[in-house]
Amino acid sequence: MSLAIVHTRAQLGVEAPPVTVEVHLSNGLPSLAIVGMPETAVKESKDRVRSAILNSHLEFPARRITVNLAPADLPKEGGRYDLAIAIGILAASEQVPSELLNELELIGELALSGAVRPVTGTLPAALAAGRDGHRLIVASENAPEAAMARNTTIYSAENLLRVCAHLHRRSELPNSDFPATPARRPQPELADVKGQQQAKRALEVAASGGHNLLMFGPPGTGKTMLASRLPGILPAIDERDALEVAAVYSVCGVEHSPLWLERPFRAPHHTASAAALVGGGTQPRPGEISLAHGGVLFLDELPEFQRQVLEVLREPMESGEIRISRARAQTCYPARFQLIAAMNPCPCGYFGGRSAGNDSRCRCTSEQIQRYRNKISGPMLDRIDLHVPVHNIPPSELNNAPAGEPSATVQARVSRTVKQQQQRQQKLNAHMSSKDIEQFCPLAQEDQQFLEAAVIRLGLSTRSYYRVLKVARTLADMAQQDTISRPQLAEALSFRALDRAP
Repeated sequence: MSLAIVHTRAQLGVEAPPVTVEVHLSNGLPSLAIVGMPETAVKESKDRVRSAILNSHLEFPARRITVNLAPADLPKEGGRYDLAIAIGILAASEQVPSELLNELELIGELALSGAVRPVTGTLPAALAAGRDGHRLIVASENAPEAAMARNTTIYSAENLLRVCAHLHRRSELPNSDFPATPARRPQPELADVKGQQQAKRALEVAASGGHNLLMFGPPGTGKTMLASRLPGILPAIDERDALEVAAVYSVCGVEHSPLWLERPFRAPHHTASAAALVGGGTQPRPGEISLAHGGVLFLDELPEFQRQVLEVLREPMESGEIRISRARAQTCYPARFQLIAAMNPCPCGYFGGRSAGNDSRCRCTSEQIQRYRNKISGPMLDRIDLHVPVHNIPPSELNNAPAGEPSATVQARVSRTVKQQQQRQQKLNAHMSSKDIEQFCPLAQEDQQFLEAAVIRLGLSTRSYYRVLKVARTLADMAQQDTISRPQLAEALSFRALDRAP
């Protein structure tokens, strides 16, 4: 009897739990059985592995073969175990030595010819292998992505024979190096936006504190144009956060490695379903909020989204993650995104607008306007820190508007403010807890009375009260003030426009 043990990794959300492939050869009628909670694609690997071994001019043992994928209570899916199973069979039949297998992990799907095909989720597997002090063999197409795990030795394999030659120490597999830092793509320039000083101010406040932003105004006033400028003024993403983002894209099988040091910007259409937005499915996959992790989620025409779709955003907006529960397992995906939304002020879109000096073209009644705005629930609106009107600009103003500040200038100020927050509380102001607010947002007695009176008069909720304090803290940081004063409180309150009746 012969036994071989090979190490590989499963895929569970953005985690890569270890899986031990145990291969046992015994006497009896020739057969191959795979146990350990395999899904259909894993069960089918027996045919791929047999053909890959034979077409690589190796011997497939004519014995009773049992393959155990441990732990047995962890669901296994996909073809990612093919390479490990094949090497386990070859090691158990003494066709390849097993000395190197204790320090190696293998992930890859096998073609019938013996070629190693790419799989999803190699970056989380590479990061986990490095933490355990193991080296990792992956398909050549997966090597650049896996090499982003700086502390892990990554080998790229084209076919099964090359892996066998590596284990025999006859020919070492090529080692994939950490990818070079790519140049950032040109971002839309904030200076191209003429006028709209209040909206641009709100955009800088949102970037400086990580706050959610809702812009409302007539069609064609530049709401989408402003939202697309936000990534260009956000601070550069650091390597640790960039790896978290790249891991989500790796799990989805979306090519992201050339842009892995850029913050994502996702803009799903308003017909998107709840599962498309937050993730899910029979085999759970990340949704748009996870693909926007570390970056911006832009929802244009916010009231046009189905209400139940918007409601599923409420928990991840608070927790920064989304948990998808299924009968066999619970999957957790990161979802710390910055929400930027845009909407019209009424069904026709022209409430409060001016056109060429004429009165508003809106003919909606107050009941129609309220019904339209009620498509966004109060709890959802509470979680958006800044409500900013975006008005039409007369043509004369457009032609004579001075050049605005370039994105690089605004980004420098934003980066300075963010660095100040990280040094003070190790998080952005938008992510402060109630305890952090008590510690870092103290108010003088007269300012406290002013805020309490304003909250009562405007009918703000307790959550809105705390969010006003967070925005005021950001405004004070932008002004390089240690304490919050009356002007910051007044400006923060002015950003709650939709909390008042139309």
